[in-house]
Amino acid sequence: MILSVNFSGRSRMNRFNPTVPADQYLADSNVLFYLSDAVTQLLEHKEEYTQFGVIRYFAEYFSSVKNSNHVLFREFNYIQATPHNRASFIRVFWRCYRQIGKSGDLLSMLEYRSLLQLLCPDFPVMLVQSAARIAVMDDSIDCLISFSDFLYAFQLQFYYQEFLDSVLVIYQDLLAGKSPNTVIVPTSTSIEQIPSVFTEENKEEEQKQDGVEPSTLALCIDALCDRSKHSHPPRSCMREILKQTDRVSYYSFLMSLAKQETITEGGWKWRVMAPLKRLTHLKTDL
Repeated sequence: MILSVNFSGRSRMNRFNPTVPADQYLADSNVLFYLSDAVTQLLEHKEEYTQFGVIRYFAEYFSSVKNSNHVLFREFNYIQATPHNRASFIRVFWRCYRQIGKSGDLLSMLEYRSLLQLLCPDFPVMLVQSAARIAVMDDSIDCLISFSDFLYAFQLQFYYQEFLDSVLVIYQDLLAGKSPNTVIVPTSTSIEQIPSVFTEENKEEEQKQDGVEPSTLALCIDALCDRSKHSHPPRSCMREILKQTDRVSYYSFLMSLAKQETITEGGWKWRVMAPLKRLTHLKTDL
């Protein structure tokens, strides 16, 4: 599978493009973040690294970043710090455990947590639980999950964590009959223009149904994309999924999104996860 990474409409930064300000390039490429980490690592392991020469050390550090080999056994704050780090960690997870997918083994959420913590000792349990809930669409997370289903869910949850958290808040507000304040933005449809899903008369009846009105959720998500500073899946993918059902729950929406062909089969400029069915190595760029 390929998880294609969308930078919310931003064009790919090119350090040789004279129209791109230096400050903007440095901010978007996270070069200063990696330089700071490289210096910190050098100072912490000075005796080990300086014997090879400082120039060689920096060359090898940035080579490992470019090749996505830099996140193994690092702390969680580091692996989640940049989009490239998240993509790289997903790649490492897939490469280390892809034999599980090939053998067809089913594992529990606790077993997937153990696998992740072998690569990142302080990887949060909550993120693993969230991925498991997507994979089983909020049924009991104690049930066994195939590697492919977990990987579909995990890469979506981990890469787009902040955006999905905001979608969940919107979904819960709609389910409760509230007007989600996350969609009130100057450049998007105002909340007054979004059709009300609930009234006082039918609120209780609506809450008993499975999910919310897809068209309303679509409008809210579109407004969220307008204001979000975080990466999000392509709007076209989300709209297409929400057009295919009369009611939608949060986890059914995410599971459909995780397996949406535009995301899993490529088509964006950054490819994060290689197809399990082809078992080819993935490609990420710094």
